[in-house]
Amino acid sequence: MAGSEFKLQSNKSLIFGHLGALLCVSMWGVSFVSTKVLLNAEMQPVEIYIYRFALAYLIILALKHKRWFANNWRDEGLLCLCGILAGSIYFLAENFALRYTLVSNVSLLTSLSPLITTLLVGALYKSDRPGSGMIAGSMVAFFGVACVIFNSSFNLEINPLGDLLALAAAFSWSLYSLILKRLNANYDVWFITRKTFFYGVLTALPFITVEPPKYNPLEICQNWSLLGNILFLGLGASLVAYVLWSETVKKVGAIKANNYMYLQPVVTLIVSVLALGEAISFVGIMGCALILLGLWLGDYLTRRQKMKGWMKG
Repeated sequence: MAGSEFKLQSNKSLIFGHLGALLCVSMWGVSFVSTKVLLNAEMQPVEIYIYRFALAYLIILALKHKRWFANNWRDEGLLCLCGILAGSIYFLAENFALRYTLVSNVSLLTSLSPLITTLLVGALYKSDRPGSGMIAGSMVAFFGVACVIFNSSFNLEINPLGDLLALAAAFSWSLYSLILKRLNANYDVWFITRKTFFYGVLTALPFITVEPPKYNPLEICQNWSLLGNILFLGLGASLVAYVLWSETVKKVGAIKANNYMYLQPVVTLIVSVLALGEAISFVGIMGCALILLGLWLGDYLTRRQKMKGWMKG
């Protein structure tokens, strides 16, 4: 009886983890469109980043403020690293990359994060190495991402600086997911997320001297379009999504969680069509289908491999 109850709780935990990943990726997919609206209003990339994450940090601080520091300086350093990797490096590298190379290049290269995570986990954790099924599914999904990215343009130009910045963003997110795997064992997700936002904003502040803010907080509050998008980015795509992502990595693992990132371009494509009136081509539809096929294929082949292993045992 106890065994069946444990299995039921385990299945519920996995379902919650997968649903959490879908919600996170959906909000991050929509956030590209929301950010584009703010950029069109001439807000600076650094300004958008600091407003959204400062807002999320203050909300969490008001809700969860009893604990200020980690158990030791090593863990505090890891939390600072989370803020740098998943905050200032990831978002600033991605935004500045757009200045030096095509949007298609940046989108495609940052979508390498799941593959980088799979390789890093395989290299660092022998007990958690991905099987051939997961790798095959990841590759199919990645080709789907390429189709979605090139939905409206097949023009791929190479600019070393921009492409290196985009790769740095993908690599930093993968490292962040691996550090979460370690921190989740000792700290609750609210504490981890709050510290991540704090160090992310802190390390991004020096960039304000390079790109001064276009709007002050009062001007944003008086503009419903700016305010609505900042609130969504701060409360939804930052606060809720990051807390859920920490839980997702804890429940389903870094590899499976990051594979959901392949769905991000699909969400962005759909929202762009609905909200911005952008066109979708047959290539874009094919890309969406390949992404879904890759996610299903990776899970299906992994389960088959596990069943064969149990039968042999």
